[in-house]
Amino acid sequence: MNKLVIENKSYVVLPIETYEALQRKAALKSRPEKILSIEEARAHSKKLIGKWAAR
Repeated sequence: MNKLVIENKSYVVLPIETYEALQRKAALKSRPEKILSIEEARAHSKKLIGKWAAR
């Protein structure tokens, strides 16, 4: 791992293997998006339509 300073900004240079390992670790920590059932999606869309129509 090397440190670079360009225009008073610090950057870190690392091997591609280390970078890919960090990406995988970060991806595993992220939560998947909640998938709505059809009934929940319909109720949610009706709620949003009502909200937009009230404007």
